[in-house]
Amino acid sequence: MTEHGIKWGCEYCTYENWPSAIKCTMCRAPRPSGAIITEEPFKNSTPDVGSMERDIGSPLICPDSSARPRVKSSYSMEPSSKWSCQICTYLNWPRAIRCTQCLSQRRTRSPTESPQSSGSGLRSIPSPIDPCEEYNDRNKLNIKGQHWTCSACTYENCAKAKKCVVCDHPTPNNMDAIELANTDEASSIINEQDRARWRGGCSSSNSQRRSPPTSKRDSDMDFQRIELAGAVGSKEEFELDLKKLKQIKNRMRKTDWLFLNACVGIVEGDLSAVESYKTSGGDIARQLSADEVRLLNRPSAFDVGYTLVHLSIRFQRQDMLAILLTEVSQHAAKCIPAMVCPELTEQIRREIAASVHQRKGDFACYFLTDLVTFTLPADIEDLPPTVQEKLFDEVLDRDVQKELEEESPIINWSLELGTRLDSRLYALWNRTAGDCLLDSVLQATWGIYDKDSVLRKALHDSLHDCSHWFYSRWKEWESWYSQSFGLHFSLREEQWQEDWAFILSLASQPGASLEQTHIFVLAHILRRPIIVYGVKYYKSFRGETLGYTRFQGVYLPLLWEQSFCWKSPIALGYTRGHFSALVAMENDGFDNRGAGANLNTDDDITVTFLPLVDSERKLLHIHFLSAQELGNEDQQEKLLREWMDCCVTEGGVLVAMQKSSRRRNHPLVTQMVEKWLDGYRQIRPCTALSDGEEDEDDEDE
Repeated sequence: MTEHGIKWGCEYCTYENWPSAIKCTMCRAPRPSGAIITEEPFKNSTPDVGSMERDIGSPLICPDSSARPRVKSSYSMEPSSKWSCQICTYLNWPRAIRCTQCLSQRRTRSPTESPQSSGSGLRSIPSPIDPCEEYNDRNKLNIKGQHWTCSACTYENCAKAKKCVVCDHPTPNNMDAIELANTDEASSIINEQDRARWRGGCSSSNSQRRSPPTSKRDSDMDFQRIELAGAVGSKEEFELDLKKLKQIKNRMRKTDWLFLNACVGIVEGDLSAVESYKTSGGDIARQLSADEVRLLNRPSAFDVGYTLVHLSIRFQRQDMLAILLTEVSQHAAKCIPAMVCPELTEQIRREIAASVHQRKGDFACYFLTDLVTFTLPADIEDLPPTVQEKLFDEVLDRDVQKELEEESPIINWSLELGTRLDSRLYALWNRTAGDCLLDSVLQATWGIYDKDSVLRKALHDSLHDCSHWFYSRWKEWESWYSQSFGLHFSLREEQWQEDWAFILSLASQPGASLEQTHIFVLAHILRRPIIVYGVKYYKSFRGETLGYTRFQGVYLPLLWEQSFCWKSPIALGYTRGHFSALVAMENDGFDNRGAGANLNTDDDITVTFLPLVDSERKLLHIHFLSAQELGNEDQQEKLLREWMDCCVTEGGVLVAMQKSSRRRNHPLVTQMVEKWLDGYRQIRPCTALSDGEEDEDDEDE
């Protein structure tokens, strides 16, 4: 305790701190070891003057290594040698001409004060002032309301000050003062006790101090003071942690936040977060750093050095592992026609929304009024080879193309179809935002994404309004499918209803994965068949077979009349939970491309032959057939010929003809493709120096 008895003075900056403070508020110096109240200062003992002089003359070194050692002079121990500022009441050193805190001018010396001695180098010390009287005067000033104590740093400010001179904290209102009084109840009790002890010591006539009677309350106050000091330390550590977290967040970039969201998505099972990070070009092999683990604040789930693959294996996310381990070509940025022409794309979306209508009658299903088929323009072949390679890298999905062609021969397995008949299929690049099925359907028809969820809304409304029609087909097909695999069991009607309600809920959730039933409904909305070429089995990242996919096959609009539908199908590709649009390139029409085929086409129509058998010459499955429509392969082939224009090639391959015409195509789609292709026409390959020299020689000749 200091001489004032309530606050303790810092040995380095002389600031008067509250008793509960364990460090100086101004310079952060530690509190002297003898600051905690004990019984020794009040024992009847006379201080040794010689030892006091030795202590005064000895240098005091700051324990902080960053501070320089300071020597405590003989006059620094006298509180009367300092002068008090009239503005902020701060006790300044005698040599200071301005206040250290508020920088106000020092009061000029009055003529009545004794001047300094010119003969000696020592300063004349003014007459000592009774500290009890000085302290009582300050209390009187505080009672009159001329000073207010800052609730943040405990500094006593002038009543006119709008904010604290030290920490710029605003003036507290009455409610803050009441709360401060309630929270610092223990400190106020300690201050009252210290004030009583100090007054008792000042009123005694002799210089000896009498120790007050010890009681249980005094010991409780000591423990309470120690607890308050510990609370202050924990608060400082908490503020330091918050400051470090803010610094880490300020250094974070958009890619870093996507990576952290992907890590949290794996733990919580959010597939969209992982797909967003991978689509943005993030590094799959990136490891968690110490700062990122600290920012996530989940030590039970995250550890330093973990990658997305580690987290997927730890939390058994097989679907996320398949996406993470699928190689994505990052050599070129993807550029499809819909990205190049945003204005035309919006107009096409409005055209699609306007072409959706609902059929009147018992089967009130929604349908599209326009027949549009997207094909790659034939002008691509006129571009230089290097430009063609760049175009295909930006518009195609090389990974899907490789998996469907090389790893398992699903498309382009027939040389006859790919070379002589110009029916090679190309897998367009598609986003992985969860709506890949709907996006691929619109890409195969209009060349754009289902960004406004127009097709998803039509899908949900059709399932809801025609639920009893699709439900009977779905239930009958699922029963037959389970029996074909030797699973002889039957479900209760409540279980069928629960499964059907789940299928309906998937159609209404943007980003939710869709099933075979939704493809069957989409065939009715498009009023044309949909052929899906896909892998047959789910596989883990180790190559192990996990299950049967059941997506590959033909989906016919069986609930419509044949006269109400078009016979030109569209093709989709399915690989590892992802759908892609399979489109062809424009070509010239031929009169006889297959045995028994009578096309009667003009030169403007492009005919693409889509195989209806797999590489083993087995007929593709037709989904959602009724009991009357089921039969042998001859009956199913007859059904395919009724719903599509089919023929058999010279090689004996049963194919369906997809017809498209640039002249009959929608004009907005044609404009979008032409504008996209103009960007590649302006690219000129770099010619070699030798070629340029030869050209100059030719001109000279």
